[in-house]
Amino acid sequence: MANPIQPLAKKDFDYAAAQHLLNRAGFGGTPAQVRALVEMGLNDAVDYLVDFKGDEAAGAIDARASDFKPDVMRPETPEERETLRRARAAGDEETILRLQRERQMRERDDREQLAAMQRWWLARMISTGRPLEEKLTLFWHGHFATGYRTIENSWHMKRQNAFLRANAAGNFGDLVRGIIRDPAMLKYLDNDENRRRSPNENLARELMELFTLGEGNGYGERDIKEGARALTGMTFRANEFYFNQQEHDPTPKTILGRTGNFAGDELVSILLEQQACARFICGKLYRFLVNDSPTPPKDAGAAVERLARELRSRRYEIRPILRLLFRSQHFYAAENRLSIVKSPVQLIVQSIRSLGTPTREIRALVQAGDLMGQQLFQPPSVKGWDGGRSWINTATMFVRQNLVVYLVTGRRPAAFDWDPSEMAYDCSALLAHLRDSGGGIDPHEAVRGLATFALGGPPARERLAQLDEFLGSLGGTVTDDRVKALLCLIGAMPEFQLC
Repeated sequence: MANPIQPLAKKDFDYAAAQHLLNRAGFGGTPAQVRALVEMGLNDAVDYLVDFKGDEAAGAIDARASDFKPDVMRPETPEERETLRRARAAGDEETILRLQRERQMRERDDREQLAAMQRWWLARMISTGRPLEEKLTLFWHGHFATGYRTIENSWHMKRQNAFLRANAAGNFGDLVRGIIRDPAMLKYLDNDENRRRSPNENLARELMELFTLGEGNGYGERDIKEGARALTGMTFRANEFYFNQQEHDPTPKTILGRTGNFAGDELVSILLEQQACARFICGKLYRFLVNDSPTPPKDAGAAVERLARELRSRRYEIRPILRLLFRSQHFYAAENRLSIVKSPVQLIVQSIRSLGTPTREIRALVQAGDLMGQQLFQPPSVKGWDGGRSWINTATMFVRQNLVVYLVTGRRPAAFDWDPSEMAYDCSALLAHLRDSGGGIDPHEAVRGLATFALGGPPARERLAQLDEFLGSLGGTVTDDRVKALLCLIGAMPEFQLC
């Protein structure tokens, strides 16, 4: 079979291809940023995005992260435990209630800190100079899904987020070995209760089913039970991983045909040895970065298999397969453009980064993401978000359309308690390349250029006619207010939901 991941000819890396790359390997960009990638050329543009080295534009955002406290949900001190014991023994209801109120206040403060972290991360995605880093951090957050409502510790969520970011394009084996030591994951899947005399299978099951091999791919219930024994004793104390040797089962286990006195790292190594592992991970990356259609292109399976072979040959290093993918003809093929439904986060961040709108009120954007079905640090289950067409329904489309109006105009939708914004939006850069020497611009060309950029590709003839007619109804000539009105209309189109 011919290689399904042939390199794209350098001459074919044009403006449309660069915009496609910027949308998929990040969250879009302005016309000027797209042109900058074209000038770099295919190889340098891919390296620039995949390596994400150098100064971090989100430094001011990161500085705010230093305000987050690691001890809001600290364990009770020995003194507090003794005070509670004595109060219960003495029937001292006043002291018991006081301690309960103090606990409730810490829980309230922790929920507030989690909300601040949601705003922090969304702001970071908007402002970062390393968009692929954040895009992959979001991907791994959905892959190794962990929800705050179960673990109720915002610092553990922040710590996991930092770990995923630090390894986002690194080695998948390091990600898996780290996640089985992550306090948030250990709590979320009950491995803090996994003891030699009563093994808990939750983490072992999801490690095989959702994190490495995929459901039903070569493992059975016996492998899960034996894997759970390998993970016994892996827990945490306060904010740090702790291996409780006394609770670990040191006896031989047989997992996927291998027998030995396995612990967590050996279990991970066995899973990585399975061919299904690389295929499963590359399949998920493919749906996230290339095409999430329920009817993918006919060569999608071959492309995934080629990426999986590369991942195995590179000992699970992720960057090489990203370079291979982003330089391939397959990635830029017509059937793979505008083939992914924007997640709520992608919609929010790409609208701001591409159209150049003000961020407006970050609390409103976090709320909008929740209303559209994606709450950061709170995936709906251990399976993460389903994505694809599940993002779209009558309710979420209403929010999506109102979000674009809010970003472009600053007007608060009547249905939502979002603060109106008076921040000015200069949209002139979107059409700068179409202006003639006298500063004028042809209305039809303005409509075509604006729609092509905002939709990520040439609009259908009927869409273009609708937009021309709309501009004509406003007076025909191109003004800033009319461009903003056009953007609001484009943002309500089904095509705007794709990238």
